[in-house]
Amino acid sequence: MTEFSISKIPTPGAMAVDFEERVNFERLRSYRLQRTKAALDSSSLGAMLCFDVNNIRYTTATAIGEWARDKFTRYSMLTRTGEPWVWDFGSAVRHHRMYAPWLAADHNLPGMNGLRGGIPPDVGLFERCAKEIKGILVDEGVADLPLGVDVIELPLLAALQAEGLKVEDCQQVMLSAREIKSPDEISLLSMACAMVDGAFQLISEELKPGIKENQLVGLVSKRLYDLGSDDVEAVNAISGERCNPHPHNFTDRIIRPGDQAFFDIIQSFNGYRTCYYRTMNVGRATPSQHDAYTQAREWIDTVIAQIHPGASSNDIALAFPKAEEFGFSSELEAFGLQFCHGLGLGLHERPIISRLNSLSHPMEIKVGMVFAVETYCPASDGVSAARIEEEVVVTESGPKIITLFPAEELFIANKY
Repeated sequence: MTEFSISKIPTPGAMAVDFEERVNFERLRSYRLQRTKAALDSSSLGAMLCFDVNNIRYTTATAIGEWARDKFTRYSMLTRTGEPWVWDFGSAVRHHRMYAPWLAADHNLPGMNGLRGGIPPDVGLFERCAKEIKGILVDEGVADLPLGVDVIELPLLAALQAEGLKVEDCQQVMLSAREIKSPDEISLLSMACAMVDGAFQLISEELKPGIKENQLVGLVSKRLYDLGSDDVEAVNAISGERCNPHPHNFTDRIIRPGDQAFFDIIQSFNGYRTCYYRTMNVGRATPSQHDAYTQAREWIDTVIAQIHPGASSNDIALAFPKAEEFGFSSELEAFGLQFCHGLGLGLHERPIISRLNSLSHPMEIKVGMVFAVETYCPASDGVSAARIEEEVVVTESGPKIITLFPAEELFIANKY
């Protein structure tokens, strides 16, 4: 893969224009499909049936929004010998036949398995689905090979098995395909970060005594949608005594002078997600709060310094502090506070790096991986805490950070 540098990770405008090369979506679709086919060919599977919306989008370049994420009503399939199939929700079939010409019209079909039990299984929709899938597998010559499935409702699993199909897991195959990002994917991830840069600027201006956590969430959500976000999945807003322990949510707590506050902004642009923490203080900060931030920054810098092609995730995990060093009894209890996780169409892709899993099951870091590095440090005052997260692209020359809102020192918002 071509080496990436900051100058080669552009953040272009969202519009398509004729006067400069931006994201090439035809190239993006082709890259993702070829990665999926290669991963399938390297596996023991004859086909992959996907209900995970990220896998569907990666393979077919179709999506109908966040609504579909937990419905299990859209699904796709790719066989070793054919092109992608997608089963859509109602009129979305006609829409995609009109506007998604990269899919063969006869490979875009209506599908409905009951909306997670809303239509009872005894209606027979699962059996209809299983027979249709079995017919395609027979036609494409792979019915005798295992059928991979990422996530599935139990009645459909039973129906597929009743058709004589051997069902195995394909999530690992799909995550292998999605592991290395193309230049277009990296550009989209960088553009998503730019939107969050702007959201943190808004927070820095509005973080004043009297505003509430949920009000900030509302303002940030609007700013992100104004900038072009297609899904604001979550904005964690945590302030004051809620910082320690980290609750991973937001409330209607009123911001007060001197509060330490941290925010995680999880959203996507063209499906490509951010996970991007920043910590700020309101007006002023105590020595304890400064110390916590300094320690968190030291930890994250130490970890990032270990990231380079060929590195082992084991060595990166060892650079994180042990759970006991920041007040937890086990790595399981502390999970999510000191770790790395891949980013792409999904929030948690490969690699997942932590002391919980990486010391016994290391993996190689490769050029083209993109992941977030997270750290957390509680303050000695017992209530405050600092949280920092950087997104990095692995290049031939090491990590390139694409989260650019200032984080070298503790940011004091509206200082007085």
